[in-house]
Amino acid sequence: MKLKIAVWLSLYACTIVAASAAIWFSGNLYANNWIAPDVAPPAWLFGPVWTVLYLFIATSAYRVIYADPHKLKGVVLALWSLQMCLNTLWTPVFFGAFDLPGALALIVVLWAVIGSYTAFSFSIDRKAGYLFLPYWAWVSFATVLNYKYMILNPL
Repeated sequence: MKLKIAVWLSLYACTIVAASAAIWFSGNLYANNWIAPDVAPPAWLFGPVWTVLYLFIATSAYRVIYADPHKLKGVVLALWSLQMCLNTLWTPVFFGAFDLPGALALIVVLWAVIGSYTAFSFSIDRKAGYLFLPYWAWVSFATVLNYKYMILNPL
């Protein structure tokens, strides 16, 4: 039982690393006189949403790790790791470098990896797949938001 708790905590620590990018790299979107899209949510919403999403992300991987043996388990865990890397990179590209086209390219790849993880994880553990659906929905919205920022604020 202690090992399972340690595994889940290490998975959640991975999500904390991704979240920490927001602390060091989040910039002021209005510093460049950027126009915000009408669909942009209030800033206070991001903390609670990402807290829940990161709990789901960690728990999904945990469920895959402890699921019955499956030929796709290695692929699914590799996709989980890749989406964490891409998730971590997006924040400094968007908020730190203010690179809207680069951030859009990155988030489109992230969206595809999340979708692939979700689809493949369903065959290993259905709950693991379901836990990723809210994340995929949020990143879908974030992709649209990134695109709208890019259109409203051309280089």
